[in-house]
Amino acid sequence: MELKNKIAIVTGCSRGIGFELVNQLLDKGMKVAGWSRTDPNISDDNFFFVKTDVSDATSVNNAFLETTTKFKEKVSILVNNAGMGHHGTMLEMPFDKWKEMFDINVHGIYFCSNAVVPGMKEMDEGHIVNVGSIAGLNPVKGMVGYAGSKHAVTGISHSMFMELREFGIKVTCIYPGSVKTNFFDKIDAVEANDNMMRPEDVASSIVFCLETHENFLPVDFEVRPLRPKGK
Repeated sequence: MELKNKIAIVTGCSRGIGFELVNQLLDKGMKVAGWSRTDPNISDDNFFFVKTDVSDATSVNNAFLETTTKFKEKVSILVNNAGMGHHGTMLEMPFDKWKEMFDINVHGIYFCSNAVVPGMKEMDEGHIVNVGSIAGLNPVKGMVGYAGSKHAVTGISHSMFMELREFGIKVTCIYPGSVKTNFFDKIDAVEANDNMMRPEDVASSIVFCLETHENFLPVDFEVRPLRPKGK
């Protein structure tokens, strides 16, 4: 897809992969709506921040209305990047933390995607990228709730691509390994470090998928640090 002058929504835009992706899309000449709970303070005429809780359907619908009113065009790209995780075994995990992960990581994709798909169908063009995780492919001891939510993202993404491809809409799921972001701030068992991937490299992988030829569909894209334990 040619990105220049088209509209993108990036959720979880305040830091990490989402923040880097917004800046890379702006560099490509896109108009970008950033949806998150926290303002990333990006100063660019083509950037529009909307305070959004992706786990809440009303918040998402209001954000979509604000976005389309601002840009007055249909959305070509949605990157479902918002996500979070809690560490803990099944027995240790309080239900409110379990539910929070599924509300944001899973229900957020449902709410945001349902907002943009009708317009993409009308255009016969669109691309939705769901940011999954290696934990959505492999079991992770001590991360049962997070792994479960990301396995759901994998299944949702695969079914979405099969449902939407005939309407000219691509759906890609990217599976990052460990990334040096604030994700690990609430996880005592792991500390962010320089052996993890840089968020800007994961963001550039998403841009690569978005710029692919109209008849080329990247379904799954797994990215990992080369030396996760260092030299």
